[in-house]
Amino acid sequence: MDDAPTSEPDLVDRALGALDHGLDVVHDKVLRPIILAGRAVAYGLVVALAAVVLVVVVVVGLMRLLDVYAFAGRDWLSYAAVGALSLAAGLVIWRRRRPVRVKK
Repeated sequence: MDDAPTSEPDLVDRALGALDHGLDVVHDKVLRPIILAGRAVAYGLVVALAAVVLVVVVVVGLMRLLDVYAFAGRDWLSYAAVGALSLAAGLVIWRRRRPVRVKK
C-alpha cells in the first residue's frame, strides 16, 4: 500500500475542474451581462429620480424667488414668468430633436 501522492490528478479532481470551468463560462457568458444590465437600469433610475427632484426644487425655488423679491403680491406674474421660461426651454428642446429614420 503506497499512499504517496501521484503526479496526475484523479478522476474526481478532473471532474470538479471541468464543472468549475463550465460554471465560469456560464457566469461570463450569461450572468455577467444580466448583472451589468441590471446595474445600468438601477443607476439610470437613480439618476432620473435625482434629475426630477432637482428640477422640482429649482422650479419651486424660482417661484418663491420671483414671488417674494421680483413680483411681490402679484402671483400671476410669477406663474407667467416661469411658464414663459418653460415654454422657451420646451421650444429649444423641440428644435434640437432629430427625426427617427424608419428603414423600409
